[in-house]
Amino acid sequence: MRPVVLTCLVAIGALCGGAPVAMAGSKVLVRTTTYDVFGASGAALVEAMDRKGPKHGFMTRAIAETGYAVRWDLDVARDNGVCRLRGANGTMELTYTFPRLASPAAPALQQRWQRFLAGVRAHEEHHGRLARQMMRATQKSVSGLEMADNWFCTATHREARRRIDAVYAEYEAKQNAFDAREHRDGGHVEHLVGALIKR
Repeated sequence: MRPVVLTCLVAIGALCGGAPVAMAGSKVLVRTTTYDVFGASGAALVEAMDRKGPKHGFMTRAIAETGYAVRWDLDVARDNGVCRLRGANGTMELTYTFPRLASPAAPALQQRWQRFLAGVRAHEEHHGRLARQMMRATQKSVSGLEMADNWFCTATHREARRRIDAVYAEYEAKQNAFDAREHRDGGHVEHLVGALIKR
């Protein structure tokens, strides 16, 4: 049986537009999807997740994942040779994918599955919290941006992009560090899977 992992699939698309928006207008749209697994034992369910779970890399699959895409609309205005960021509105589409037990299960297996899924949800929801924190940090990083610039505010847009990318890199590192802790030998994920497959 190949190893099964929890993962955070980070799909960040940070697009910058020019629509006039308010600085406090950022929002997060949350969607949850599931895929069905069948099995009469914990080991069979783990094997089913390994076959049907979200793709993680080229050859492996994950138990669950958190994906997000972000769009930023920036309102930049130029006055007396100075470009100012008057507003930044971010929209994050946050998607969770979880397994769903779709076959009848004995009471003991049903209880183990519920505990397992609660642990999986807690893991993915932590990824979601980090993503939300990233949104707030990004908005704070571009707030108040102003600089002398050309008619197209080219350097101002470039600086906003640089700040956005810097925050994304910081939070991607936090996401990866969290996964490294959870997936280490003897870590939380190993305990979740072990508790599910025990007899």
